[in-house]
Amino acid sequence: MSNNSDPMYDRYADMDFTDAKPVREVPHLARLQAEHGGKSRITIRVDNDTLAVFKARAEMAGGNYQTLMNEALRQFAQGLTLADVVRETIREELHQA
Repeated sequence: MSNNSDPMYDRYADMDFTDAKPVREVPHLARLQAEHGGKSRITIRVDNDTLAVFKARAEMAGGNYQTLMNEALRQFAQGLTLADVVRETIREELHQA
C-alpha cells in the first residue's frame, strides 16, 4: 500500500509550499471554508481489520480511505441499506451506458 492514496498527491508532490499561508490567514479562503467546510476533526478507534478493508478499497479506487469511511457513515446516518446503494449504483451505470 502506498503512503498516500490521494490521486492529486503526485501532481503536487514536487511543489514548494514553504511560504504558503494557512487558510485562516487568507480571509476569503477562511470564509469559504467556514461556509462550506462542514467537517470536524475527531479521534476514533476502529478495528484493524475494518481499517484495512477501507484502506485496500481506497487504494484500488485511487481515493482516500477517510473519504470512503465518511461516505459509509453518511449512508448509514441517512438510513441507506446496502441494497439501496447497489440499486443506485446500477442505475448510474445503466444511465452512463
